[in-house]
Amino acid sequence: MMAAARIETTVPTGALPSIRGRVQANAPLAPFTWFRAGGEAEFLVRPADTDDLATLLRGLPATTPVQVIGAASNLIVRDGGLPGVTIRLARGFSTIAVEPDGVIAGAAALDLTVAETAAAAGLTGLEFLSGIPGTIGGAVAMNAGAYGGEMAHVLSWAECVTRDGEKRRLSPADLAFGYRHANVPPGSVITRARLAAKPGATPVIVAKMADIRASREASQPIRARTGGSTFRNPDSVPGGMKAWELIDAAGCRGLTLGGAAVSEKHCNFLINTGSATATEIEALGEEVRRRVKAATGVDLYWEIRRIGVPAILKEASL
Repeated sequence: MMAAARIETTVPTGALPSIRGRVQANAPLAPFTWFRAGGEAEFLVRPADTDDLATLLRGLPATTPVQVIGAASNLIVRDGGLPGVTIRLARGFSTIAVEPDGVIAGAAALDLTVAETAAAAGLTGLEFLSGIPGTIGGAVAMNAGAYGGEMAHVLSWAECVTRDGEKRRLSPADLAFGYRHANVPPGSVITRARLAAKPGATPVIVAKMADIRASREASQPIRARTGGSTFRNPDSVPGGMKAWELIDAAGCRGLTLGGAAVSEKHCNFLINTGSATATEIEALGEEVRRRVKAATGVDLYWEIRRIGVPAILKEASL
C-alpha cells in the first residue's frame, strides 16, 4: 500500500507563457510510461514545434522545474508526480528526412521508425535502432546502443533548445559521449539529430533487422510492462559478468515486491505484473542492488531514469 502524495504547486498562476501547443494541468503520466505506473505532472506541455518550445523555455521562471519525457520506455515516474513543467515532444518533432548518406530525424521519431525509414531508402548502419524501444531524442541524451551499434557511432550533429530558449547545434565532441551518457547542456531539450549511414542492399538490411527483432523476442520480456534494461553493465567485474548474470547469481530471478517482479526471462528487466506502483518497482530495483552487493561485492547502477517525487512505501514485503 502506498501513502497518498500530491504535487506541491511550483508554477505560480499565470507564469506559464502562452504557446500554440497543448498545456494540461495535473496530467496522469502512467499511461505514457511503458511500466504503466507513476504519478501526475503538475503541467504537461506539448509544444507545437521548435519555435514554440523556445518560447516556452524562454518564458518560464528560472526556478520552475522542467523535465522531458519521450516514449517513456526507460523511465520510472515516481508516484508523487513531477512538479513544474513536463515536456512531451509529439507530432511537430517526429519528421524524418532522408539524405544520400544519412537521415535527419526529429527527437520524437521512434528509433524503430528511423531504422525502417533508412532501410526502405537503402541505407545501412542504423539497423541497431530497431532494437531500442525509444525516441531519437532519448537515444541521443543517453547514447543509446544495442546489437553492436550506438548513437556515438552514427551521430553527425544534434540540435537542442537551451533552458533560456536559445537554439543550438551540438557536435559529437560537444556531447562527449560515454557509456549510456551524453553531455547535453543542463536543462536543454534535444529537438532533432542527423545520423550518418551509407548505401546498402535493402534485403540485407531488412534481414538484419529481422534478426534483431527475433533476438529481442527470444531473450527479453518485450510484451510485458517493463522499462528495458534496469541496470548498467559494470565496467570491470572479475570474469566479465554482465548485470543480468550478477542478478542471477544473487538469486534475484523471479523476486517480487507487491505487483513488481524481476523477469524470469531476463533478470535485468523489472516488470509490472499488473498492479505495481512506481514505488514498488523502484524499491524492488533497490533490493536487487542490495542483494547483488551482498552476494558479489559489485555495485549496480541504474540505467533506467527515475524522476519525480517519491511516495512512501508501506506494508509491502519481499
